[in-house]
Formats: sequence, structure tokens, C-alpha cells
Amino acid sequence: MEEDELCNDSLELGYIDCHCHLADDMFDKDLEEVVANSKKDGVSAIIVVPIGLEDFSKVLDISQKYRDILSPCLGVHPVQRGTEDQRSVTLADIEAALPEIEKHVDILCGIGEIGLDFQPRVCKNPSDKDVQKEVLRLQVEMAKKFDLPSNVHSRSAGRPTIAALKEFGARNVVMHAFDGRPAVAMEGVREGFYFSIPPSIVRNDQEKLVKQVPIDNMLLETDSPGLGPKKGVRNNPSNLHISCEYIAKVKNMDTSEVRRITSSNALKLFPKLTQFVKQS
Repeated sequence: MEEDELCNDSLELGYIDCHCHLADDMFDKDLEEVVANSKKDGVSAIIVVPIGLEDFSKVLDISQKYRDILSPCLGVHPVQRGTEDQRSVTLADIEAALPEIEKHVDILCGIGEIGLDFQPRVCKNPSDKDVQKEVLRLQVEMAKKFDLPSNVHSRSAGRPTIAALKEFGARNVVMHAFDGRPAVAMEGVREGFYFSIPPSIVRNDQEKLVKQVPIDNMLLETDSPGLGPKKGVRNNPSNLHISCEYIAKVKNMDTSEVRRITSSNALKLFPKLTQFVKQS
């Protein structure tokens, strides 16, 4: 499908969740119901991302089971599960994962979740930041090699992440749940990056970010089961409308227009999602 067709009014664009973790154990008991409710609530497509290699097979399995709405990314997050606590990613993590990512590259809509996370509880040694940056570089190179977009995490590292992506020549990027300053976000906008907005926006003071980032650089996400409208309550893709309504209010737009534009943006960034768009 050509790019100019993606925004054609003949296409029926529902909500598109550009970043979530439906392979999380919190969905084991009712994933079928969660997916059904998402469809009922107007969600056309959901991008599922893992944390690390141990999640890859589950992400692929559920994406195959619900292939009429779920699309997988594969990538290694900067924060991994430790034996007792979270830990910073290592080169061994990415070396084990890269062959698995490449094996499935034909069915992936993107590479992710990748990025940097400089929280002090994660980066306990100065070298951790250098390793995270190298892990990010290797995955950006893979995204470029296979012409896939990157789904990027940047907690406590907004400016370093955008700087690294620029340094590595990253193209076709979504900054998921960006928590940096609006001025830093605009550096990404100038590179053509997109910013996906989760429902937690209603309880976070990020109105300036939403106001400054152009609607043509915005996407919707839930990061389910995290970043919901109520802290500590499991988030679901059905909550995409909350992000949409918040953006519409801040930008003084109609919610249907925000949905149409953000979904059109998602199809431009993730062209493999066009398989989920219905001809009306």
C-alpha cells in the first residue's frame, strides 16, 4: 500500500496501540477477553513488545494466535529481570537475542523495546550506561539493516537517548512514554521521531509536552499492563481512548480527528500494520 493511501478517507482507522506488553503474566488468565474487549472498543491494531529474550516466544505465540489484531516487535530492553531485583542489560543479553530477532525479522513490525534507562537503581556502575548504549547501537543497526522502525524506551535518559539515536543514524523511531522535557522532545521531532502517549498522561504533569509536540508526530499507546489512568491498576488496550481524549483537550481538537491522525501516523511508521486496516 502506498503511503498516500494510508491517510485516505476510504480507510477505516480505529485506535492503534503502538506499545504494550500483552505477553506479561498479568494477562495469562484473560488475554482472550482483553483482546475481544479491545476490538469492541474500536482498537484496530496492537503492537506487542517484550522485555528480553525470555519473552520472545510468548510474544510470537500470542501474535500468531490473535494475528487479526496483534503484531510483534522483538528487542532487548535496557532493564532486565535479575534474580532478586532489576538489573542493567549486558552484552551477553544482546548477543543471545540478536540471532533470534534476525530469525523472525520477516514477521516483525519493528525492533523493540529498546533504549536507555539511567535510573540510579538500575545503573549502579558508570559502565552500565556504556553497555546500554552499545546494546542500543546494535539494535538500531539491525533495525536499519532490515528497514524496520524502532520502539524506544528512555526513562531518566531522554536527552541521552535522543542523542544516541541521532549518533547511530536511527530512522523511523517512536519514543514510547517519553518523560523528558518538551524542549528535548522537540529535538526528536526535528529528526522526524514520533512520541506515543499512554493513558497515565491524565495523572502526570505533561501537558506542555502534549502541547508542544505536533499532532503529526504523535501516536497512542497503553504500555499495558503499566501506565494506566489509575496507578496500580492493570492497564488494557481499551484505554487508548483516554490518551486520545487528553490530546484532543490539550490541542483543542475533535477526538475523532486525533484518532484518525495518530492512527495514520502509526501506519506510516509501522507499514506492516496496514494488514489490520479495513476498507470501508
